[in-house]
Amino acid sequence: MADYYKILGIKKDASGQEIKNVFRRLAHKYHPDKAGGNAERFKEVNEAYQTLSDPEKRAMYDQYGPAFSQAQAKGGVGGFDNFRDWATYAEAMKGQKTNIDFEDIGFGDLGNIFSDFFSAGGGSAFGRGFGQSRANSRVQRGEDIEIQMAIDFQEAVFGAEKEIKLERYVKCKRCEGEGIEPDSNLIICQTCQGQGQIARALGPFQTTTICPECHGEGKIPEKKCKKCQGQGREKSFSNIKLKIPAGINHGQTIRLSEQGGAGQSGTRSGDLYVTILVRPDPKFKRQGNNIFSEEEISISQAVLGGEVEVETIYGPVKLKIPSGTSDGQEIRLKGKGVSKVSSNIGFNRGGQKGNQIIRIRINIPRHLNKKQKKLLQELEEQGL
Repeated sequence: MADYYKILGIKKDASGQEIKNVFRRLAHKYHPDKAGGNAERFKEVNEAYQTLSDPEKRAMYDQYGPAFSQAQAKGGVGGFDNFRDWATYAEAMKGQKTNIDFEDIGFGDLGNIFSDFFSAGGGSAFGRGFGQSRANSRVQRGEDIEIQMAIDFQEAVFGAEKEIKLERYVKCKRCEGEGIEPDSNLIICQTCQGQGQIARALGPFQTTTICPECHGEGKIPEKKCKKCQGQGREKSFSNIKLKIPAGINHGQTIRLSEQGGAGQSGTRSGDLYVTILVRPDPKFKRQGNNIFSEEEISISQAVLGGEVEVETIYGPVKLKIPSGTSDGQEIRLKGKGVSKVSSNIGFNRGGQKGNQIIRIRINIPRHLNKKQKKLLQELEEQGL
């Protein structure tokens, strides 16, 4: 009788989570499609996990031992056909990182069965049997491009339109992205006989892999495009218009969908990500949606109060100085800050704006004339 605890290398009091963690590690190690994989060991590990991960089956296994194994072999306790092997493996692998979105081809959660072992650029695919079109082949989409752009403080506050000159892959003009010479046609791929995939046996399992010749298309060009060598794309400089929303902050990123590199064989382009770097302003500083600045006033203005003209990002305004203002005191100008931008860059949130906070600095003169000194002495005598 197989010792399931020994196969997984765990103690009999191991928790359900411990069993799952061990299974994930061993399944990765022994999976038949990985280098150094072992189909028989994978089968054993999977069978042990199916039993020990189910509380009822585990209790029966602990109680009946060999009798339970015999019932398994005959299918009397749920059976262990190949599909259940894969389904159990998929269940245990939920939450692991994947490279293929199998939900796109109708497999839902079972996509995790294959996703850890086959990348989008090669490996397992299901191709034509599930309605895969030429535009939705297993060939990867174009590359994402990430760049940085520096803008002025005022451009960040009010928004701007910029033009980016970028070298990237674009659709080949000669073949319109198809990779075929204009006077040529598509012919059946002889490697996969037009199926777009090749079946192969992996120990007790059988799976399919994408055809390396036609990349899942089922057809190949009779003559490849001379200009792009059949890729359907070529490198070129492009001018791209970028609209920067008002209120964008330093370090925020704008995503331009499908403005990255063109994909091969007509697949969709990647995205362009532009990270905004805001140049500092000598007068204004920004914190969140508030703007901070400083304003110098005289001793008499601080004591008596008054009105001064101050600069804002929207132009000069009159600022009322209360009597008895102290050095470092802050006065708020409501609505003179930066527009609030949604975390999903691209639109302004209802015109709401932050405030401008003006920090008062009292100018203490270092040099006084005789009259000024006399006046201050008189004030001192009055207790001021």
